[in-house]
Amino acid sequence: MTSPQEDPSVALSEEDRETAVQRLQAAYAEGHIPHEEMDERLDQVLTARTRGDVASAMASLPEGTPDPTSTIAAAGGRIRRRGAWRVPRHLKVASAFGRVHLNLSRAVIEHPVVDIELALGTGRAKITVPRGASVDVEGLSTGWKDVRYQPRRRSRPGGPKIRISGSMGFGRLKIRHARR
Repeated sequence: MTSPQEDPSVALSEEDRETAVQRLQAAYAEGHIPHEEMDERLDQVLTARTRGDVASAMASLPEGTPDPTSTIAAAGGRIRRRGAWRVPRHLKVASAFGRVHLNLSRAVIEHPVVDIELALGTGRAKITVPRGASVDVEGLSTGWKDVRYQPRRRSRPGGPKIRISGSMGFGRLKIRHARR
């Protein structure tokens, strides 16, 4: 006999639906499924009535839990990461006052997409990304100064995608690509 958690005929809760949507979005972001397939599966999940309906949309997706968020925080002073450090899939950087410098040029990046969430009050921030990386700053809001970022004219395919989001109060974010 199957338990209520495993019974495919049990009605789908909104929490189950949201979990399925997040799993699909993560699979797409990590390159496991193409855009068209994600759209089809999302439609299937959003119109599902039972757990069995959702199970067929989740078939062949990699199992696993979402990567936890790592946080680097300081009330004041400097936050600095450089050299060969392991970059988590989700990184939150929080500082009320002070400078932030993240150098990813020699870092170990194991994920095709890295999300960096900034929560900065005042002070400057500088992020150096690998030469082949692409950078997305659409999710970042700044209070006082704009972001300084000049995309590379020629980027190598296959580099990691660095998505920067969050908020900055007073200060400037400078993003540059590593020279070597």
